[in-house]
Parts: sequence; C-alpha cells; structure tokens
Amino acid sequence: MKRLLISIFLCMGILNAGLIDGVALTVNNDAVTLYDIDKKMTQTGATKKQAVSMIIDELLYQQELEKHNITASVLDVNAYLEKLAAQNGMDLYTFKSIVKQKYSDYEAFEEETKKRILQEKLVQKLVRGNIKVATTEDLQLYYDNHQGEFKTASTFHVKEYSSKNRDALIQISKNPMLTSNEIKIKDLTLHHNSLNGQIKFLLNNTKTNSFSPIFTANQHYVTLFVAKKEGEATQSFQEVQGKIFNIVMGQREQKFLKEYFEKLKLTADIKVVR
Repeated sequence: MKRLLISIFLCMGILNAGLIDGVALTVNNDAVTLYDIDKKMTQTGATKKQAVSMIIDELLYQQELEKHNITASVLDVNAYLEKLAAQNGMDLYTFKSIVKQKYSDYEAFEEETKKRILQEKLVQKLVRGNIKVATTEDLQLYYDNHQGEFKTASTFHVKEYSSKNRDALIQISKNPMLTSNEIKIKDLTLHHNSLNGQIKFLLNNTKTNSFSPIFTANQHYVTLFVAKKEGEATQSFQEVQGKIFNIVMGQREQKFLKEYFEKLKLTADIKVVR
C-alpha cells in the first residue's frame, strides 16, 4: 500500500512538473513554456496577456538577431565605450575606471552596453535608408525645445583631495573625518565655462556632499568632494551636439523597430498549445 501511495505521489509530481514546464505556445517553432510566462509575470508584475506579449516580442527580436548573424564582442563594447568617452572629453581607460566606481556591478553595465550595440547593429541591417539621418537643423531644434535637459550649475565649490596613494583616497571617501599625511587638500571654486569635458562630466554626475569617482591628474590620484553647487548654466549646442544626435537617432530607431516588430508579429507563426 505504501509503495502504491509513493508511486501515485511520484506520478502526480511528474505530471505537475510537466504542467509547469509544459509548452504554452510556439513562436516560429521556438517554444514558450508556462514557466517562462509565470517568471515574466513575477519579474515585471505584468498580467498573463502582457507577459505573453513581452515574451513574443523578445523571441522575435532574438530570432532577427540570429537571422542576421548579429553579435556583440568585447571589441565592439570597447569601441562603443571609446565613443562615449570621447563625447565626455576622456580616454577609454579613464572613462572605464570612472564607470567601474560609479556602478556597483560593472558586468551589468557591460551587458546593457552589449544590448545597445546589438540593437544598433540590427537597426543598421534593417534600416537601409528607412530612417532619415538627423541634420544639424534637427539637432538645433531639439536643443531649442529641450533646454532643461542641458542645464548645469554654473559654479562648484569643492574640496580637492590628491595623493600618490589611491587607497588613501578610497579610505578618505569612506570616512571624511580621517586625516592622512599622504593626502593634500585644497578648497576650490570651479566655474562651468572654464572646465574640461572630464571634470564637467564628474561634477555634473556627483551629488552635493559626495565624493566624485577617483581620477588621475598631474601624476596624482584625485577625488573631488562637492560641497555646494550654485547658479545655473546652459551647456552650449556645440558641447552637447553629439549627445543630441544620439538621442534623436535613438528615438527614430525605436519608432522604426516598434513598427517593424508590430508588422513581424502579424506574420509570425504563433501557435497556442495551452
């Protein structure tokens, strides 16, 4: 009797596992399980219908990447980051070191970068003249209509901490009350118009009463404690032209991809199993 009950429970467990992992639908012969749908609902808080729609979109996107043999290598990531670094007046090494300090999970940042690269490559494959390249007039129009996005403080009151010993700066940033003979401290008032791209990037991305990421200058390691930000300045069109180009083209690409995949979904071979 005991053996019979155990067999029944085992069978029930297998049946339940089969139901949980069972195929709910196929998208161009790629299977979507009930587990996939439940997982997406849990991750996003979406309804079942919304979760299914998201999964179909993701599968179609992945299928298009595979169809066009699109991948993102380490070299692609470095080239993309090099472009971002140049836009902010930095070399790749400095930009990477700052990003690593700013993001607790650098691998997650790299993964997001890979996703952006894959999307850009897919757009390049699919577009072929379907998206109009933004002109200087387009960029100027965006700049004029979105002035608030390019506002920054005009004056920064900071304490500059410099040292030959990087670890000493790490310790002081964790506990500003520490004292060290290895660290030189200077009070500085910095004006937006006289700063290079790297320092502007650091100060604009560092909150008041916080330390900036550590960078190198004059053969020393340096961190800036931002004590106060005053006034308001608008970055010039020339300063942000590259950034605006990426924004405008990104918007156009997103619109194109949305319309493309909506059409693709209509012609996809989607079969509901359960």
